[in-house]
Amino acid sequence: MQLCGKTPDALSAQPPAPPRAAPDKLTFVMVLATLLIIVAAYLLGSIPTGLLLMRLFRKQDIRQTGSGNIGATNVLRSGGKGLGAATFLIDMLKGCSAVWLGALLGGLLLHNWPLRNAEALAALCAVLGHVFPVWLRFRGGKGVATGFGVFLAATPLAALAAISVFFVVLALSRYVSLASILGSASFPPFAYFLVRGPRPAFFIAVECAVALIIILKHRQNIRRLIAGTESRFGKKKPA
Repeated sequence: MQLCGKTPDALSAQPPAPPRAAPDKLTFVMVLATLLIIVAAYLLGSIPTGLLLMRLFRKQDIRQTGSGNIGATNVLRSGGKGLGAATFLIDMLKGCSAVWLGALLGGLLLHNWPLRNAEALAALCAVLGHVFPVWLRFRGGKGVATGFGVFLAATPLAALAAISVFFVVLALSRYVSLASILGSASFPPFAYFLVRGPRPAFFIAVECAVALIIILKHRQNIRRLIAGTESRFGKKKPA
């Protein structure tokens, strides 16, 4: 007797069906990996570099001096060029490290997710950690150095182009805030045209979001720029 033209021996000789994938397990791994990127990048970004350096070397609380901001500009004005430069460098390295860690974890655990998306998620969380650190009741810096760090790690050419805008504006105006705002605003278009390879929608959205966060953190500076009361670089007035 034949079944649909095949003998029982032929039916029994067919290879067994491949085992079904375990979607629940894969989903759990993806969620866990995503949460790991978010938490690790946020904690890296939340390290209050300026506060720690000023307490260590000047025995001062940077939040009680100058503009009260924990970023590199206020540290430079309140603690000297060396501490200001160190704050900028370490904050930048926080951003770079977060993106590199995001890429590493994404490559290892998120095989079906574009690597650029893992980098973008880490970049966003690192900047949010710097701007809203849990250790300081969510009152952190303005995200310029950390933002440059994440941009540099994710899209080096665009980051270098954006910081060139920063230095040109700073040289012409001597306003650090204006240079930061225009440098940040220039990054998304630079990234759009200079990034090679795939540009997922989430990646592009994060570029714009990080730039917008930095600009919004300068809203007081924008008001002072409009009023003509913003201090120029080299003067010990609120940034």
